[in-house]
Amino acid sequence: MASQALPVRGARLGKRVTPGLSPAAWRETDGEAVRAAVLLLPGGRASSTRRRSPVAAAAMVPLALRMVRAAGRGEGLAVHVVHYRFRGWNGGNDHPAEDARWAVDEVVRRYGDVPVSLVGMDMGARAALRAAGHPAVTCAVAIAPWLPDAHEPEPVKQLIGRHVLIVHGTNDDSTDPGLSYRLAERVKKVNRDVCRFEVHTAGHQLRDHREEVAALASDFVLGNLLGRSFARPVADALAAPPPLGLRMPLASGFGRSLRAR
Repeated sequence: MASQALPVRGARLGKRVTPGLSPAAWRETDGEAVRAAVLLLPGGRASSTRRRSPVAAAAMVPLALRMVRAAGRGEGLAVHVVHYRFRGWNGGNDHPAEDARWAVDEVVRRYGDVPVSLVGMDMGARAALRAAGHPAVTCAVAIAPWLPDAHEPEPVKQLIGRHVLIVHGTNDDSTDPGLSYRLAERVKKVNRDVCRFEVHTAGHQLRDHREEVAALASDFVLGNLLGRSFARPVADALAAPPPLGLRMPLASGFGRSLRAR
């Protein structure tokens, strides 16, 4: 039986996120030179050739706005949500990871040789880790990563030389926090610049801790891209040996002083 051909469509970048504007009014540029870029990779499904999920993409917007506001004007930070070709990972096709690599190439084409951070949730977190080997990528953030317990372990060599942050709720029954811990252990053996935070009692959506997770991700990304000092818990987690630096608890209220920005 002949295999069904995949729909022909391309990945694309969402418009550059700008604070204070409605999504329909986001502009590609506001006149400032871009010094660094963040690509946000939404969640998805294990297998699906349907178009990308607008709901999953919309879920990344609060995180995008948090990063832009925390960076402030004049810092030249460009933040985009990546819109995949397909909703699913689709086995060995690794479609979201391919789309993430394309998106980094597109950022370099638009803005020049700027450092890039990949930030993903769920399936997008796996894509961020997979695509982090791109030469322009300096750091990757994986929030509640979907990591199937497959026969072949996830690759880690592409993460050498990158800063890596993994965040997972301890009560996540959709993606296994045990798998993300074991992955973090393997990454730590080849790359000391990795840390993992646990959100105690939180499920997959991290509903009661979204502000803290967004603040943590912003602190990590802006520290890497803009040369800012890391918050004390992040610096401690990066410096601590396993298992301490890979089971760092995310404190309630983390980043509260930044919320007014």
